[in-house]
Amino acid sequence: MEVHNVELQISAVQPEQYPDQGYPEIAMVGRSNVGKSSLTNVLINRKSYARTSSQPGKTQTLNFYRVEDQVFFVDVPGYGYAKVSQKEREKWGQMIETYLTTRKPLKGVISLIDARHEPTEDDVSMYQYLSYYKIPVLVVATKSDKIARGKWNKQESIIKKKLGFNQRDQFQMFSAQTKSGKEEIWKWIEDRMGD
Repeated sequence: MEVHNVELQISAVQPEQYPDQGYPEIAMVGRSNVGKSSLTNVLINRKSYARTSSQPGKTQTLNFYRVEDQVFFVDVPGYGYAKVSQKEREKWGQMIETYLTTRKPLKGVISLIDARHEPTEDDVSMYQYLSYYKIPVLVVATKSDKIARGKWNKQESIIKKKLGFNQRDQFQMFSAQTKSGKEEIWKWIEDRMGD
C-alpha cells in the first residue's frame, strides 16, 4: 500500500475510547525496545511519526494510527519492562488483554521479536496467548541487519522452536535500517484487511 495519510487518531486505555469507524485493525506487540515504533515508521514511510525512544516502557496506552482511512495500526505497550511497578504492569496487562480478546475489528497481530536473541519467556507467553485465542499472527524478527544473512535460517528455526511456532502463522525477518521485509509485512497486512 502506498501510504500518504496517517494520523494518530487516539491513545486509548479503555474500550469506550476505541475508534468506531470499523476499519480493520492490526496490533503490534513486543517487549519494550524491540522496534515497534521503528516498524510502524517504515510501514507508513515516515521518519519518526511513531515516537521511538531509547527509554523502554514509553508507550503506556493503545495508540491507534489511522492509515489511509483503511486500516488502524495499534501500537500496544511493550511488555517485560522491569522499571514499571507491578501494579502498573497489571493495569497494562488488563488493558492489553481486554483489547486483544474483545475487539471485533482486530484482524491480526504482528508479534515483534529481536532477531539476535532467543525469544524471552514473555515473548513465548504472548505468542501462546495469541494462539490460544486463535488470533492470526505474523512473527517479525527485528534488527535482522545485525545478523549475517547466512545465519538468518538458523535464527529463524531457533525462534520458531522456542515459540512452539504454529504452521498457520507466518514469519518474517525485518530491518528498519535496510527496510528488508517491508513488502512482505504489507502483503500480510493487506491479506488480513480483506478477511
